[in-house]
Amino acid sequence: MGGAGMRIPIPGGMAGKGGVGGLILVVVVVVIGLVTGANPFGGSDPYSPSRLSDAEDSGRYDHCETGEDANEDHDCARVAIENSLTDYWDSELGGKFRPIETLTTFSGSVDTGCGGADSSVGPFYCPADDSIYLDTTFFDQVLERQLGGPDGGFVEFYVLAHEYGHHISNLLGFMAQVRTQETGPTSPGVRLELQADCYAGMWAHHATTTEDEAGEVLIEDLSQEDIDLAIEAAEAVGDDRIQRKTQGQVNEESWTHGSAGQRKHWFLIGYEQGSLDDCDTFSASDDEVRAES
Repeated sequence: MGGAGMRIPIPGGMAGKGGVGGLILVVVVVVIGLVTGANPFGGSDPYSPSRLSDAEDSGRYDHCETGEDANEDHDCARVAIENSLTDYWDSELGGKFRPIETLTTFSGSVDTGCGGADSSVGPFYCPADDSIYLDTTFFDQVLERQLGGPDGGFVEFYVLAHEYGHHISNLLGFMAQVRTQETGPTSPGVRLELQADCYAGMWAHHATTTEDEAGEVLIEDLSQEDIDLAIEAAEAVGDDRIQRKTQGQVNEESWTHGSAGQRKHWFLIGYEQGSLDDCDTFSASDDEVRAES
């Protein structure tokens, strides 16, 4: 992988724009919204915003301390989700785990260990600096308007779970197995994307029981309606759906991140029976990887 990062696909493609534009791998996300429950976040002890930063160094996370803050402020809710992801994967991986270095929010452009990126790139994980970069304008301008994905106040947080999934793949050595630009429904790049979907499903399954160091649960409400929304969004950003939308036809040999059916299938594998072994898409047969495609 070198310094390359992974990004969300933009209809029409953005190759060649900025340092991240010429990437080998592409990230497509599944999206979730905590649509039920007025106050899904809990925890009275101070949250840790130490891994959250803003490209403009605005101090936008300095006031985030409790679950009440997260329920009242979208920025603080982002802190709570990052905390939950870190706590979950720490408990799951043990000594193999290290958290992401930073979660950086930006609009316009940002400099990263993988090169410069602008808003056309969308949210992405950079393995060169173990960090996630989140363009906060992406969700309305691209995900909803261009890709037809669902809208919701908490839509972006499942995006973060997918990007964190790439970090886990990196820690476990799977990312290093993707060394070519090979495409297609069972290609290494697609396997990596489906693994991130599966890891995101694992976190979603455990999100309401994952405790912080103080023994408090940070996410108290995650409904079946939320999971259904995740599946709807996963299908909306499948390779086949995007190709029909932008090209009028489907060419599966050019797929870089999996079909609508594949994305739904592997998210549900993680959510319903999720374990690290279940999410090993690199050991799965071609037929297993293509499931529901």
